[in-house]
Parts: sequence; C-alpha cells; structure tokens
Amino acid sequence: MDETPIPKTRTGREWLKRAIALTFVVIVTVTIVRLADQIQRFQAYGYPGVFVVSLLGNATVILPAPSLAVVFAMGHVLHPLLVGLCAGPGEALGELTGYLTGYSGRAMIENQAMYERLEGWMRRYGGWTVFVLSVIPNPVFDLAGIAAGALCYPLWRFLLFCWIGKTIKTTAFAYAGAYSISLVERFL
Repeated sequence: MDETPIPKTRTGREWLKRAIALTFVVIVTVTIVRLADQIQRFQAYGYPGVFVVSLLGNATVILPAPSLAVVFAMGHVLHPLLVGLCAGPGEALGELTGYLTGYSGRAMIENQAMYERLEGWMRRYGGWTVFVLSVIPNPVFDLAGIAAGALCYPLWRFLLFCWIGKTIKTTAFAYAGAYSISLVERFL
C-alpha cells in the first residue's frame, strides 16, 4: 500500500510555491481553451504533433479537450503503436496540471464527495489508483491528479503510473482508429 501523509504545517515558502503552481495551472488552462482550434493543427506534424496535442489536451483541468479523438484518427494515418507511444507520455505530462492544482491547495474541491472518495483511494492504493484511472477514459482522472498533488504523492510515481496507463489507453485508441476507419472505408 502507498500511504502518503499530508504535511501538517506550511511555511511561507511552501505557500508561495503552491500559489505559483496554481497560477501556472490557471494560465495553461485558459490558454488552451482559448486556442483550441489552433491546437488541432498540430496533428499535421505527425508523431510530434500527436505528442503536443495529447500534452495540451490533458493539460486542462476538468475542462475536456479532444486529444483522444486525434489519437483515434491519427492511428489510421500513422502506425498505431507509435501513435500510442507518442500520445501516452504527452497525456501523462499534461496531467501535471491536475497534480499541481492539488499541490497548490485543495480547498476549492475538497468538499465534493467524488474527490473525497478518490483521496481515500489515493491514500490506500496510490499508484494503482493512478494507473486504473489513467488507463480507462473517464472524466474523474483530474480529481485523482488533484488528490495526488494534495497528498504530496511522489511526483515520479504519479508520472510513472500515469504514463503506463495513458500509453496503454492511447495505443488501444490508435489501433481502434486504424482498424475501425479501415472497416468503414471498405463499406463506403
């Protein structure tokens, strides 16, 4: 079991780091939402474009971005395994915004029942929670990232389990795109 204690006291330096982290998350999220149309253009750049779209698509906190749709479509155009291997790390790095949101302070979300449940799972199962929630497409992964950050779950573990889960998920989506689009084209 991965049990991670919550720090009991916070120094002025810790508060400053948390405020900077929260400011960074807000700026990234607002920028991505405002530039959503331009972000789709990165898919024209092949594998690096898939990485960038996946990174930016997962860097928004709570707000959905269509990065899995790009992975699905690019799985048909490019080799699906390589698409998944580029998209997985991009998605995992994008999830750092959720982690940083939790690290900066959880006051804005801690009264929600789902968050409290995920925090309990993070306390008891840590990496397994991150892995399972990252391998399954779902809207609550940001809350798990926030819980991980709030609990000061080791960043390297968060990224490792997130990377493994996201890479499995994106590779499956890329292969689904490769084969389902080909199947539909045969009927047209």
